[in-house]
Amino acid sequence: MVTTVGTEDLIADLVTNLILLERDAIAAYESTTSRLSDHTLVAQVEAFRQDHLQHLEVLNEMAAEIGAEAPLDGDMKQMLTTGKVALAGLFGDGAILKAMRTNEEDTVTAYERASTHSDALPKSKIFFRKALADEQRHREWMIRASETA
Repeated sequence: MVTTVGTEDLIADLVTNLILLERDAIAAYESTTSRLSDHTLVAQVEAFRQDHLQHLEVLNEMAAEIGAEAPLDGDMKQMLTTGKVALAGLFGDGAILKAMRTNEEDTVTAYERASTHSDALPKSKIFFRKALADEQRHREWMIRASETA
């Protein structure tokens, strides 16, 4: 699934859509941890879920500061992010991690775009770059781990 998050004209819309994206990612991580059989993989995936929870916390604060909507639930894309993990669960840990890697592609793209958004405040751009680094790290781990799982 290719994301459009990060292409918004207004910073408030960007923050709202990043919140939705993070909520979808958290749901996908929860789905993943319940399906993985290797407890070592579960521990690392849980650590990544914690990164997403931290991103969500910062984005909610940002939304409050700028008057953006802060959704309390994910959106329809959540069914896609969790659904492909569920389907991949039929094929084992490697397939689950490959499905999660595709989800990480969207978050990497979104934060790449957000980090250069013209209306983002300098402190917002710093956060977006940190979140981007986290997402790139998640993606790289998913690639490596899916090849050996």
